[in-house]
Amino acid sequence: MAPAELAELKTQLEDLMDKGFIRPSSSPWGAPVLFVKKKDGSMRLCIDYRGINNITIKDKYPLPRIDELLDQLRGASWFSKIDLASGYHQISIFEPDVFKTAFNTRYGQYEFVVMPFGLTNAPAAFMRLMNEVFHDYLDGFVIVFIDDILVYSKTKEEHKEHLRKVLERLRSQKLYAKFSKCRFWKREIGFLGHRVSEQGVSVDPEKIAAIQDWPQPTNATEVRSFLGLAGYYRKFVKDFSIMAKPLTRLTGKGVPFVWSEEIECAFAELKEALTKAPILTLPEPGKPYVVYTDASRIGLGCVLMQEEKVIAYASRQLRKHEENYPTHDLEMAAVVFALKIWRSYLYGESVQVLTDHQSLKYLFTQADLNLRQRRWMEFIADYDVKIQYHPGKANVVADALSRRRAEVSVEKDLETLGRELKLVSLSALEGESSERLGLQAINQASLVQRIREEQQRDEKIQKIATRIREGEGDNEEYHLAEDGTVLLQGRITVPEGGELREEILRMAHHSILSIHPGSTKMYKDIRRYYHWPGIKKAVARYVSQCQSCQQIKAEHQVPGGLLQSLPIPEWKWDSIAMDFITGLPIARGRQNNTIWVIVDRLTKVTRLLPVRDTDKVEILADLYIKQIVRLHGVPTDIVSDRDPRFTAIFWRALQGALGTELHMSTAFHPETDGQTERTIRTLEDMLRLCILDWAGMWEEYLPFIEFSYNNSYHSSIGMSPYEALYGLLEHSGAYGHEEHGGTWRMEAAQLDTQRKKGEAILKTSSTVHSTNRSSSSTRPAKLQLDRAGESKSNPKNVASPLTFL
Repeated sequence: MAPAELAELKTQLEDLMDKGFIRPSSSPWGAPVLFVKKKDGSMRLCIDYRGINNITIKDKYPLPRIDELLDQLRGASWFSKIDLASGYHQISIFEPDVFKTAFNTRYGQYEFVVMPFGLTNAPAAFMRLMNEVFHDYLDGFVIVFIDDILVYSKTKEEHKEHLRKVLERLRSQKLYAKFSKCRFWKREIGFLGHRVSEQGVSVDPEKIAAIQDWPQPTNATEVRSFLGLAGYYRKFVKDFSIMAKPLTRLTGKGVPFVWSEEIECAFAELKEALTKAPILTLPEPGKPYVVYTDASRIGLGCVLMQEEKVIAYASRQLRKHEENYPTHDLEMAAVVFALKIWRSYLYGESVQVLTDHQSLKYLFTQADLNLRQRRWMEFIADYDVKIQYHPGKANVVADALSRRRAEVSVEKDLETLGRELKLVSLSALEGESSERLGLQAINQASLVQRIREEQQRDEKIQKIATRIREGEGDNEEYHLAEDGTVLLQGRITVPEGGELREEILRMAHHSILSIHPGSTKMYKDIRRYYHWPGIKKAVARYVSQCQSCQQIKAEHQVPGGLLQSLPIPEWKWDSIAMDFITGLPIARGRQNNTIWVIVDRLTKVTRLLPVRDTDKVEILADLYIKQIVRLHGVPTDIVSDRDPRFTAIFWRALQGALGTELHMSTAFHPETDGQTERTIRTLEDMLRLCILDWAGMWEEYLPFIEFSYNNSYHSSIGMSPYEALYGLLEHSGAYGHEEHGGTWRMEAAQLDTQRKKGEAILKTSSTVHSTNRSSSSTRPAKLQLDRAGESKSNPKNVASPLTFL
């Protein structure tokens, strides 16, 4: 732990000791501890009880049926809701079981004498206590579910008396409530996902809002998404096919998208049918629940079912900070979201969660969890949950809910995940056609012309062009090219509407010369040539919707701790780093199964040389002279790991003769050669995409991978490696620009500016170097659970939640 965490640990241990919640222990058990940040910035001590939960005999104490509880409210008109403060800590642990709650800390071992959070039987134990405390009031004027207490009365006078009895009972039993969470003297109140009033009990509007508030589709793909959801329940909807026929016709190939009155009626009728009984049925405690969950880059979706009947739908859009979550965490967030909103149904019940993200199956056995995942795991531990994999195509309900179009944005549909750009084999490059570069679906030579024609039809752009021609424009950033194209700071302004923007995004992401760049790289590359409002968000959204990227790319996170950077090279190719990517499949007609990665540490330019893992060092040396020394000169030093080929006598003698120093990384410490290690991670992502997109012919496409990597923006130097090396942008061909009418002519001043960029690398690298020296882990805090207010109490003795064999 960090010094600040150790200080906080000591403080909280003393606080728990003062309250009598814990005591020193000599138990053979010992759960690990960790800290998570709460919303107010303070730290909370958490115990990971997963190990003891796995061997604990489950307490089958029954939880009340929600519908039976609410049936008791008939005729009531006054309501008060009471929430106990830190309820679990108000229950003492059975003395012979206290040692099982032990946890290990820097300052010794301790054990809880009160019930801690995270024990699997805690809900059942707490429910048993509540029933014993209020047994003579239950169904008279009190209903209780776990730590939620509802007092109800027919008249104001009765409610005063009932409330007095309940509060006196709590005081006599030394149970304390948290005032900020209590609600008193209400005519309408929310309780267990329902709205309770004098008129009766009604379903909370948020429960079925996911279906009722589904926005009108704006294209055929969104219609298919809605029909996918509706079709899953066709056996529950009378005359489903007849009702859905107008919508189904709209999804036909070549059918123009026209939202008519007939289609609107069918859409409304289907939504109404989906939200009527018997679809939304009441749950029956004791029978297993099934929760379908799914997450997308727009939102989270889930469906609660029992015996193939729907209990509730739920979905929500992602919050701003959640948009940066990796796919695994998003899918896990959907599970937590479902458990939270349906707590009153799922607490203490057997729950089967079906997700289309296969790795979640191993969540309970995963050794290394980040702090966010640990926070969620502590929450999930309160539930009897089994997570199983369910293919995405079968999970159409939650998938459709998670991918609903946002009304307030210009979100594109998420169903367009197929590769629209079919790449041809590199062997076809022997011909003269421009289509051989995998851009056969796009007429590159005409792209700028098409943009120019679309500009002439766009009213906003034509107004700008008119002001420029008449000299009335007050915005000097806009200007006209010789052929009449409207430019913003030298970049073509792409008009709204049509498919031009989508086409540019597709070329920049799927072209053989780009190979699925990340959102930052792709944005920096596109903005060299094109501009339109919201381009950065459009790029981020497009990348997040790429199925190949979601399947292949791993999360890259900087490790915590002090980073000692290597000295900055003084010139290009003065200092290089090298390593091998091994174990690659041998493509048909080829012999190589390894890539030799050589990186210029200053400009980040990377050379990829295909070799065999059995090649002798003499062969590698010959390749090194021909491909590196011949083109870039003799480096002053080489950074590498301790691969036998780099420690061979011949290799050392060769570099000694050339005057090149060899710097080897420390054994079992690959971070020394961090430059190539990070490059290799990126290249491995690109190679996986090659195998996915091009049937494993990685060696044929290796030159394009090298070009794509070197021609993409790198945040560490503020430009692409080629730009840093040559001082000029390399024409990639992936953006369809052409030499025309002066649009892309580079004047002498611009050329000089580009060349000066190379001089900025040293300054940029120096800044990065300085920052890395003092950087520490900035991973987000995990396990942020809302802690109830502390109370000095005399904990109640109830049956132990820790009984196991």
